Amino acid sequence: MKFLDLAKVYIRSGGGGAGCVSFRREKFIEYGGPDGGDGGNGGDVWAEAVEGLNTLIDFRYQQHFFAKSGQHGMGSQMTGKSGDDITLKVPVGTEILEEDEETVIADLTEPGQRVLLAKGGNGGWGNLHFKTSTNRSPRNANPGQAGIERTVWLRLKLIADAGLVGLPNAGKSTFLAAVSNARPKIADYPFTTLHPNLGVVGIDGYEFVMADIPGLIEGASEGRGLGDQFLGHVERSNVLLHLVDGTSEDVAADARTILTELEAYSPVLMDKPRVTALNKIDALDDDTIAERRAALEAEIGGPVLLMSGVAKVGVTEVLRALWTQIEPTRRMAKDEPEAPWQP
Repeated sequence: MKFLDLAKVYIRSGGGGAGCVSFRREKFIEYGGPDGGDGGNGGDVWAEAVEGLNTLIDFRYQQHFFAKSGQHGMGSQMTGKSGDDITLKVPVGTEILEEDEETVIADLTEPGQRVLLAKGGNGGWGNLHFKTSTNRSPRNANPGQAGIERTVWLRLKLIADAGLVGLPNAGKSTFLAAVSNARPKIADYPFTTLHPNLGVVGIDGYEFVMADIPGLIEGASEGRGLGDQFLGHVERSNVLLHLVDGTSEDVAADARTILTELEAYSPVLMDKPRVTALNKIDALDDDTIAERRAALEAEIGGPVLLMSGVAKVGVTEVLRALWTQIEPTRRMAKDEPEAPWQP
């Protein structure tokens, strides 16, 4: 299935039905009076987060969603039928934005969460509503309210506990394949990964979700390479794993490039806990490892772990470091009191 994380949709709620102008006409009843019914309400347009979806591909083939309009009122005080609602089923983690792609309407992060995107128009009153003691035969009725028409953007941000960042060919996909059942494409050329991948990782009896995104290069925030369009998928992560290619001649410059692009994208990413690991140590001798580790630690101002995704050396230590950052958030979510049930 093709991965799609951004879609533009056009929605319109249903218009309300018009009220009816009618008078009761029956045999042997001389003064029947007004009996025009009200128009039905128009259908609403909703968005709902559901489980089992991980892409917005459905909205590639259908972009227009129009709710049904309400029926007009009828005689004998009959109210028109209300229009049916329409519900857009979206993956958990979908943001709904205005047409400017900046203003957030809603952020659906939990299954079953719903938001009203466009309310249907009210049905108009029939002439029965306008009867008074001085106006016994009203001949006017209200038209129904028009529906709301708008354009919105759907942007999917995958929900993962840990996010992988690094330059192309830093070994992110190899690491994900080594620690989970995910099977991302792996090759010896840059930008092998063209769309995000998710994998469930297990360590010491615990499990968490890890997201791998396409690599960043210098100038990604300005649109170079694949740009920073996929950084939103690690924006929800609790911790970032920054992989640095140990076979690079200047590991400090590589790390600086990634940190610069993260800061240019969002201060939120820079504030997240980060675990930095020097990858591909199986291809280096001990002196080179020590030299590049020291240079990397001086650049980021913190500890650097050593690992090799191919040889699976140091992988367990990296996963434990990630779980150390994830566990407190799990505990906080578990300790939150549930709201009392109400009918």
